Amino acid sequence: MLSTLLRRSLSNLKRPGKNYNILVVGGGIAGPALAFFLHRYGMKPVVVERASEIRLSGQWVDLENEGKEVAWRMGIESKVRQKIAEEQGIHIVDSTGRPQASFDAHSFGEKDFVEQIEIRRPELANILYEHIRNDVEYVFGDSPQSIDDRGDIVQVKFASGNVREFDLVVGADGIHSKTRRLVFGDESSIAYADLYTAYFSIPRSDSDGNWVRFYAAPGGRSVALRPDSQVRTQIYLCFRSKERGYEYLGVDMQKHLLQKLFADVDFEAPRILRELPNSDDFYFNTVGQVRMDRWSRGRVTLVGDAGYCPSPLTGMGANVALVGAYILAGELSRHQDYNEAFKQYETWMRPYLAEAQKIIPGSVRLALPKTRTAIALRNAVLGFVFRPHIARFIGKLVTSKASRKSVLPNYEIVPTS
Repeated sequence: MLSTLLRRSLSNLKRPGKNYNILVVGGGIAGPALAFFLHRYGMKPVVVERASEIRLSGQWVDLENEGKEVAWRMGIESKVRQKIAEEQGIHIVDSTGRPQASFDAHSFGEKDFVEQIEIRRPELANILYEHIRNDVEYVFGDSPQSIDDRGDIVQVKFASGNVREFDLVVGADGIHSKTRRLVFGDESSIAYADLYTAYFSIPRSDSDGNWVRFYAAPGGRSVALRPDSQVRTQIYLCFRSKERGYEYLGVDMQKHLLQKLFADVDFEAPRILRELPNSDDFYFNTVGQVRMDRWSRGRVTLVGDAGYCPSPLTGMGANVALVGAYILAGELSRHQDYNEAFKQYETWMRPYLAEAQKIIPGSVRLALPKTRTAIALRNAVLGFVFRPHIARFIGKLVTSKASRKSVLPNYEIVPTS
């Protein structure tokens, strides 16, 4: 179905919709991608980003299948491939750092069975920004204070005090989207996973090597170190909690919270906590999915995490952001009536999203067990699964399944240089 949509959107580029003036709220992944296609289709996007510059924090993200196809159509795939991860594999370790289960980049076969491209989120965001900065108006350090849909126009008052009018407004401002709150009300649309995660980097040590090292500590906590560069190592701290609201604390309070929660954790935690106060690329958030009955209201719609965040547990966030942006822009380009464009955008995206938001039941409990016994059992199971002959067998099964997925064909429009 998605392949049909992409073909249909491109085949109708010669029948463009209105020359809309569109505010895009959010400069992460979905926002710049949407602005690129809107500009390409002859519309006038304005991107507003609350931060004072492109954000340097964030985890690694995967691009696969349709996500890679959209990147190709934007003409950025070669730049993305220059930034892809090059680690050897993952060690599941104990409290002393001794591997309990390991799998390398080819554990499931010589080729990655889902043919993913893995890149740090800030790298992807920067590539998108550099790709459109000369064609699209960007406003940094500002955000909507109010959004007034007047029927024929949308008046937006910004935190800076500026007031501007737009034909349409698109919220691409993340899981805690202010656009969504202003237009759709509270955040009851978020289904929380009772999990928090923090990302930041610390100075690299000789012990870090080229392998990801993952340690699960009792109490539903985990520490992971991932090679980032010759001088930095990426850190992931996760913990299970049913408490809400930590995501709204200030950065210093969030760092203090992590210091307290991980104070008794072994492995590399002491080193990480020593460096934590000095981190300037710190990111902290809750993990959840955004589920909404509709993504549009009047002249306002949502794209990416703001409308349908699949959560980091799926690994599909960047994919749905790029695909959603592509589809929304494509439908606006072929409809004179924005209501019809929004309707078709939802019609085509929802089946894709239904697959993208699927999470393996119990995945959080499996990754972050509460007790030492459960951790030991999990490590034993993973040690068995990642034995070479077992991993290759699983790889064949998954490859067979993946090969049945539709492959996006080439279209009449080639990517820009």
